Amino acid sequence: MTEYDNKLNDQIDKMYGAMGISKEAVSFGRRIEGRLKERFEKIDLMAQYNQLKVLDAMQKNRVCAECFNGTSGYGYNDLGRDTLEAVYASVFHTEDALVRPQITCGTHALSLALSSNLRPGDGLLSISGKPYDTLEEVIGIRPSKGSLAEYGVSYSQVDLKADGSFDFEGIRKAIKADTKLVAIQRSKGYQTRPTLSVQQIGEAIAFVKSIDPSIICMVDNCYGEFVEEMEPSDVGADMTVGSLIKNPGGGLAPIGGYIAGTKECVENAAYRLTSPGLGKEVGASLGVMQSFYQGLFLAPTVTAGALKGAVFAANIYEELGYHVVPGGSEERHDIIQAVEFGCPEGVIAFCRGIQAAAPVDSYVTPEPWAMPGYDSDVIMAAGAFVQGSSIELSADGPVKPPYAVYFQGGLTWEHAKMGILMSLQKLIEAGIVKPWQM
Repeated sequence: MTEYDNKLNDQIDKMYGAMGISKEAVSFGRRIEGRLKERFEKIDLMAQYNQLKVLDAMQKNRVCAECFNGTSGYGYNDLGRDTLEAVYASVFHTEDALVRPQITCGTHALSLALSSNLRPGDGLLSISGKPYDTLEEVIGIRPSKGSLAEYGVSYSQVDLKADGSFDFEGIRKAIKADTKLVAIQRSKGYQTRPTLSVQQIGEAIAFVKSIDPSIICMVDNCYGEFVEEMEPSDVGADMTVGSLIKNPGGGLAPIGGYIAGTKECVENAAYRLTSPGLGKEVGASLGVMQSFYQGLFLAPTVTAGALKGAVFAANIYEELGYHVVPGGSEERHDIIQAVEFGCPEGVIAFCRGIQAAAPVDSYVTPEPWAMPGYDSDVIMAAGAFVQGSSIELSADGPVKPPYAVYFQGGLTWEHAKMGILMSLQKLIEAGIVKPWQM
């Protein structure tokens, strides 16, 4: 490094110190980062590929300045909305897509995809084990008003094997005459299982289709977009579903979700979102189109920054002796990093560090609380520009064994790095991590 670089590093160290991060934590982080150059280069290469894929889709669908104009009321002839859905269909290589600000979150998008394509008497089968906590009430695993169970949709599941792979024999036995839709959750949720790769998902879909080609295969793609070269829709998924305040919104989308898939599945979802007979023809864009377009354009780079943060976190905490999922050297299929602390104090200290590193509400101290949709107290750290945006620096977890925290996001690698160092500092201050361990 040049003399100027050394001076700048000294200034950075002083700034870290002024923000409350000790020299020991900074030095430890720098040693870990030094090992990750090759890994980061691979992440940058994937970002370049996905950036070109998004750019190509925008150019082919003739995105223009008029696409950013908002509409109100019915939203008839909304050029920006219709073009954006064509762009998403191109990016995901699907027949159609539904991308709307009226879809409020990932759970809503998944609920919409399920409820619009299942009818009374149909069977829903999850082949990746228990779904994410907030879907339990959607399905009716935990009784709730308006659940699929109340409408006569049955539910069953096949757990993954101990190594995190699909139980193909179990899937074969679980598929019945009434099985209409098979659901696959790509990411781990509040579990410490491995995230499923697109290749694994493709193999499972092919297996299901070999038994009954008419079964709809839906993939919960939350946290996985632009992490790999392919998406689940490239390997046979009839519906790929996600949230715009995660990866594909690039940190700019203020709300929204997407369903990309077959013409029939997307049409069904559109009729459920609006009304039979109206479908995709209505739904005003309300002035959010520029954020949706620009967020999608930035998404591959933003996702790459979050991935670097996840890899850094994995290596930091693995070096300190904690069980991390995925491991520090494992291939990644989403942006989530789980760290098992084995005690509630570890989860709480980590989340407080992430909150203290936020650009918004950094002075707030997160506490566990009985959050709607969960079966235990949950602690969440998210000092975000968009409420609940988990592509921004965030961490959360249920305060129950094995006391794992789930870290994700960071609109830039530099911010993700700072957040991890602050989480480490809070663990040091709580006496959970000892200086000699570093």
